[in-house]
Amino acid sequence: MRHHSRGFSRTERIADQIQRDLAMLLQREIKDPRVGLPTISGVKVSKDLAYADVYITFMAINEPDKVKQALAVLENASGMLRSLLSKSIKLRVMPRLRFHYDETIVEGPRISALINAAVAEDKSRHRDDDQRLDIDGE
Repeated sequence: MRHHSRGFSRTERIADQIQRDLAMLLQREIKDPRVGLPTISGVKVSKDLAYADVYITFMAINEPDKVKQALAVLENASGMLRSLLSKSIKLRVMPRLRFHYDETIVEGPRISALINAAVAEDKSRHRDDDQRLDIDGE
């Protein structure tokens, strides 16, 4: 097997291909309203190609029970999706698909708001300190 000098491993190339093809399949094949508009944020393929972990978010769905429902719909469709993928991606064995809700995308805005608030509070605290008289004589 020739080694590609581009720096991408075989599993990364496969993950990339799965992500592209699966994104198309989800739009075309999954008509269940409980899934809404799924977006794949990443795919990780295990070294032995047994599993592909698919990280996903859903447009306008973020309540935990609705997220669970949407993931369950995808889990149920994973066999069909896997066999459709094996038509477009030529692998000896197509990895089993495991769907995970990607909380990092959802949590991102909330966390940066918390950080901004903390920074603002810290600045105002320092302003107060600067206005106090320096008793330590520093």
